[in-house]
Amino acid sequence: MPPPPEPQRHGRPGFAALFAALPVAVIVVDPDSRIAHANGLAEQLLNLSERLMLGQPLAAILPLPDAPHRRDGHGFAVYDTVITTPHGPKIRVDFVEAEIPDHAGWRAITLHSAGPSRRLAHGPERSAGARVAIGAAAMLAHEIKNPLSGIRGAAQLLNGGELTTLITTEVDRIAALIDRMQDFSDTRPLPLAAENIYPLLTHARGVALAGFARGITIEERFDPSLPPARINRDALLQIIINLLKNARLAVQQERNPRILLTTAYRHGMSVSIEGQAERLPLPIEICVIDNGPGAPSDIVDHLFDPFVSGRREGQGLGLALVDKLVRDMSGIIQYSREGYPEMTVLRLLLPRARA
Repeated sequence: MPPPPEPQRHGRPGFAALFAALPVAVIVVDPDSRIAHANGLAEQLLNLSERLMLGQPLAAILPLPDAPHRRDGHGFAVYDTVITTPHGPKIRVDFVEAEIPDHAGWRAITLHSAGPSRRLAHGPERSAGARVAIGAAAMLAHEIKNPLSGIRGAAQLLNGGELTTLITTEVDRIAALIDRMQDFSDTRPLPLAAENIYPLLTHARGVALAGFARGITIEERFDPSLPPARINRDALLQIIINLLKNARLAVQQERNPRILLTTAYRHGMSVSIEGQAERLPLPIEICVIDNGPGAPSDIVDHLFDPFVSGRREGQGLGLALVDKLVRDMSGIIQYSREGYPEMTVLRLLLPRARA
């Protein structure tokens, strides 16, 4: 006779069930730097069972990526790094290590696969896309804007009326679109300087509350100890205003709309830069968070590409311009859905000013 089916368990799941169900590879390390737990996705990624990993030195299973700015007692993260594992293939991941509160020496390590959907700002694919956008913007501006001036002038010579107004309004709208596209064709390096980001964040929030986000609370969760960032003031202000506009549009159908503006210092955060041997530390984090529905799944991997938009009336230039300005400051921008309930997070990571 076949064995009786396992009884269904009800009630709150225990630690083992929750840990196994996590949708990201996780390794728990004890104070002696030995592996205490590894979930199923970690087993798949490292090509080893948890039973074989338990009690092994972490370095023997998962060598730590280079992180010159790592500090003992603090978590750290390294984005888009390649790790050669002793028992499996090379893996390309976002490596994040966090201290476990109230348990001295215990750490949790998460490994996020850095596949095509990881929208970092310093890859050859991203650079190629930027060059295409720059070329298209310059060409269209030259070929379209001059004839538009002629059309507008001819319309003004007519006798007026509704048709003339329609023509001039549409010409002005197209000219404004071309002006925005020309922002992509400016390849001059941005002047960067050490700046306190908080006056800029306060100003951007004030602009939003006085205009497009009137009537909506923009919550602030700031780390007051952030050091100066190496940025361009005008570029960062434009970035934050654009992201707040994007968040406002995202929550317009929500019954209880929420927008958050947060900052944090991320020890050990760094990214590879094309053509440079050393990784660039990016510890200054600014997030614009909203409780809207997020981007459609079919455009997430192309969210920062020009002319890609999740809104029918969108032009697909806002986030593309944000991406260009962030790259011009040697930073990165990322999109994710995080938390419970899920919220949309647009995360800026920027370099700290040199001491």
